[in-house]
Amino acid sequence: MPIKTGFHPLSSFFLLFLCFFSQSVQSVPSMAMGYTPKYGENFKHFDYVNPEAKKGGKLVLSGFGTFDSLNPYILKGIAADGLSLIFESLLEKSMDEPFTGYGLLAEDIALAKDKLSVTFRLNSKARFSNGQPVTAKDVKFSFDTLMSEQAHPQYRFYYADVKQAVVLDDRNIRFDFKRVNPELHLIIGSIPVFSKTWLAGKPFDKISEEIPISSGPYIVESFSLGKQIVLKRNPDYWGNHLPVRKGMYNFDQIVYKYYKDTTVALEAFKAGEFDFFFENHSKRWARDHVGPRYKSGEILKIELKHQNNAGMQGFVFNTRKELFKDRHVRKALTLAMDFEWSNSKLFYDQYVRNDSYFSNSELASSGLPQGEELKLLEMFRDQLSDDIFTKTWQAPTTKKPSSLRKNLRTAKKLLDEAGWKVKDGVLKNADGQIFEFDFMLIQKGFERILAPFAHNLSKLGIKMNYRTVDASLYERRVRTFDFDMVVTSFPQSASPGNELRNMFHSISASQNGSRNVPGIANPVVDALVDKIIAAENRQELIVACRALDRVLLHQEYLVPNWYINAHRIAYWDKFDIPEKLPLYYDPVSWLLQSWSVK
Repeated sequence: MPIKTGFHPLSSFFLLFLCFFSQSVQSVPSMAMGYTPKYGENFKHFDYVNPEAKKGGKLVLSGFGTFDSLNPYILKGIAADGLSLIFESLLEKSMDEPFTGYGLLAEDIALAKDKLSVTFRLNSKARFSNGQPVTAKDVKFSFDTLMSEQAHPQYRFYYADVKQAVVLDDRNIRFDFKRVNPELHLIIGSIPVFSKTWLAGKPFDKISEEIPISSGPYIVESFSLGKQIVLKRNPDYWGNHLPVRKGMYNFDQIVYKYYKDTTVALEAFKAGEFDFFFENHSKRWARDHVGPRYKSGEILKIELKHQNNAGMQGFVFNTRKELFKDRHVRKALTLAMDFEWSNSKLFYDQYVRNDSYFSNSELASSGLPQGEELKLLEMFRDQLSDDIFTKTWQAPTTKKPSSLRKNLRTAKKLLDEAGWKVKDGVLKNADGQIFEFDFMLIQKGFERILAPFAHNLSKLGIKMNYRTVDASLYERRVRTFDFDMVVTSFPQSASPGNELRNMFHSISASQNGSRNVPGIANPVVDALVDKIIAAENRQELIVACRALDRVLLHQEYLVPNWYINAHRIAYWDKFDIPEKLPLYYDPVSWLLQSWSVK
């Protein structure tokens, strides 16, 4: 018989342990991780929205680079922005709770006692944009399609432990699992659902310019590939009456205009070509968001605090390349990065150094391993370096008593030990190979950051070439791992799980399109990822995450970058904004969900 349980939907937001907030055998309309859901069964709306928000008006946003597809679920092409507004899942995530989902397409959820299946009952009012009802057959079709070779491989990693989807009747569908996986029945609630009619008999990976048929609050009104996409609020949207939609998705029309250069985009924003700018460039934030429109108050510039797990960003080595296979070589190059100088001279002291793959959270490792973490790592001692147990990992620093000079001396020693010697000012190995590599960028603004890094590397006899390439070329080369070094981020939730397979597990290292950009293929990392996924409670998960973090850091897969604990945004003063901020959010999603025109 089913048990009431809790849920957290897709992306990286997941469970820790189950909280059985009722002993009833009936299915339930919401799920939460380790606590009773904030909102009761008869709640009216989320606290971070204005239930009386005005409907209407137009929102214009910017897109970066280009797009050539309306299908965000395949490997081929670059999908347009805003498509998340078209597709819906079985459950809706609350943005002011860590890990809670509430009924959307599914009005009830039930987990089997043996935890080897979960059943969803669909809302009888759910409709696609063509007016057809959303049925269990549509959910199964969506799942089977996403698990096929025609879809992006990330879904096969993510739902790997799902055995099958079984249609029970028009409104009820059961997902059977291959094994007990503590978060799997929760993850499946986030699966995007679309209509078979959308494919019109074509293979899924050939569907790129056909307007999607799904159940979301918006539909595609028009588009021009690479230039603009226009979404309009569906006047017949089925879910307006739901508490998870009250006061939300208020704009009648949302337009994305594409710009190939962020500097040009900022000037276009100041000129009023679009309404909202999410800034991720410290120099622009400090110096370029100025002018008469800012002084007059027509454009507002603010920083929004958040409680998001900062994850990791860094200059990633492609360890598939022979040049970067040696951990000591990677560490030597990392020592040439002077973060303190960059933060002071380039970033206006706005950033904090990434010191963990789970930065800014309790999942981050620190000091030497102790207690349960040490016990876990001892299981793999013969596969790990002694450094894991005897040396505290720390991102290189130039704060006293350290200095760039001291770091470069250490780097030279590591390179010497790895067989790389400076000859005539150039670093070479015993075979005469010159240490030279390319750094590929998608944003020109990063060139000023790489210039001092390249200069420091040149002191070691290393030549780093860097250049910015077209967005479509960049995407293609990263997806096929055709690069030496790139900037990559590994965003994390407060409760990581199955998504880590796509980031760090060896099964994704050679799979084109995976997020395992460094090419990590380490049996200890694999085992620790599996430990995290199988964690039965919060403490087990914390221990396994800290152990994984420690191993990843000591392997030096990247040069750690930086993060900020606030969202920097500028917008034209034309919006009504809810008074209460959510806790776990990105500003664009919050804008799309909760803002309205005055």
